Amino acid sequence: MTLTDATALLAAGEAAIAGNASKFDLAAVTEMDSSGLAVVFGWTRAARAAGKSIRLLNLPQNLLSLAAVYGVADLLPQHEF
Repeated sequence: MTLTDATALLAAGEAAIAGNASKFDLAAVTEMDSSGLAVVFGWTRAARAAGKSIRLLNLPQNLLSLAAVYGVADLLPQHEF
């Protein structure tokens, strides 16, 4: 989840939310930068706009670290490890 693939990931997540997906498993994510946070928050906005909520599964440690550094960890959707 880096700047290179952020636009595609955002669009794929928005499409999944439109198709009633509510869980996003991030176990396969091996690379993350702040663009990944933007993607997750974009998914959150899309879900909220559709009257839905999402849950994140297996958040990578670097996502949690970035969220803490930027002071937005409390804004992440419900998550499970």
